[in-house]
Amino acid sequence: MLPEKTDTVIVGGGQAGLAMSEHLSKYGIPHVILERHRIAERWRTERWDSLVANGPAWHDRFPSMEFPDTAPDDFATKHSVTSYFEAYAKQIAAPVHCGVEVLNATRNAHGTGFVVDTSQGTIEARNIVAATGPFQTPVVPSVLPDLPGITQMHSTAYRSPDQLARGAVMVVGAGSSGTQIADELRRSGREVYLSVGPHDRPPRSYRGRDFCWWLGVLGKWQAKTPPAGKEHVTIAVSGARGGETVDFRRMAATGITLVGRTQRYSDGHLHFGPDLAKNIAEGDANYLSVLREADDYIARNGLDFPPEPEAHIIPPDPACISDPVLSVDIAKAGITTVIWATGFVQDFSWLKVDAFAPDGKPLHDRGVTDIPGMYFLGLPWLSMRGSAFIWGVWVDAQYLAEHIAASPALKAG
Repeated sequence: MLPEKTDTVIVGGGQAGLAMSEHLSKYGIPHVILERHRIAERWRTERWDSLVANGPAWHDRFPSMEFPDTAPDDFATKHSVTSYFEAYAKQIAAPVHCGVEVLNATRNAHGTGFVVDTSQGTIEARNIVAATGPFQTPVVPSVLPDLPGITQMHSTAYRSPDQLARGAVMVVGAGSSGTQIADELRRSGREVYLSVGPHDRPPRSYRGRDFCWWLGVLGKWQAKTPPAGKEHVTIAVSGARGGETVDFRRMAATGITLVGRTQRYSDGHLHFGPDLAKNIAEGDANYLSVLREADDYIARNGLDFPPEPEAHIIPPDPACISDPVLSVDIAKAGITTVIWATGFVQDFSWLKVDAFAPDGKPLHDRGVTDIPGMYFLGLPWLSMRGSAFIWGVWVDAQYLAEHIAASPALKAG
């Protein structure tokens, strides 16, 4: 049963909500977590069957708990991740209320704090933390109309090759989801087209260390703002099959047809931009820059890491890059499924407070808004590049809990 009042309401029972709960508990601050489904629901029902974490288990975890079923250098399955969050909630005795949807949250018209209307009643709280994360509403561009014989789905609806009708598959989006899904489909024997837009393509590992380790020692996880023009650039990285560098040329060699960014549809044809070679080249440049910075770091610190000169070799472009396909006749190509691995937008329609810019983006400084008691957590670049990752959200939650604990209203109470 929900309390009528509490100090802090946390909306969202994923990694952000659990991290916030742990830190609030350390300060003895009463709170509840409201989760409309189950803990880590998106890992349960909005990811494909074979998905594994994109970071090794030593990295993608909270500081106080290791994965019990995954070796530190291995990549946890989605089922292991779900079990991990459930066990973590028990470990910290998180006050999670599942099956409770937040309908509206408004400022209290008769005093300080907020009134939170839910599917199971109303709660008054001094603080509210929006911890719903970055993966809220799937984005499906309105490029392709509904066509007979063509199934369109977002990557959140994809589970395995067996669920799809027979025929070729067009995958739109070359981030972690799109590349892994395209690769799985090709390995299952499907004809696959992969639409590749701008992306970063880091090495999975280099000179004996995972790229997560390299981003740490090179200070990239702690970067405060994204590079100019890179705010929404996707990252192509994979933990599949023990972890491997995403290599679009190798994917082409397996039979996947690479095309540029999907632009429009007309007369039975999908049309693509002439930007494939440019996108691939910029991804290569990102990849090579990490290698060079890693080499410099090794030299500066006198580390005895094994050399890996072959990692710097970029092979020649395959025909689909040097002579790109600019349009595809859907019927002749035998395409029966289009999978949109095109990301998400945030949905704060339930939050009726003046904490947003005209474009709908939350206004905050490290998650703290100008509205007393209103906080955001788990968003990309909330305080640093690592903010949307498990360990990063834990750090951000600690900062917000300190802010809440230091507020004059709490001390007065």
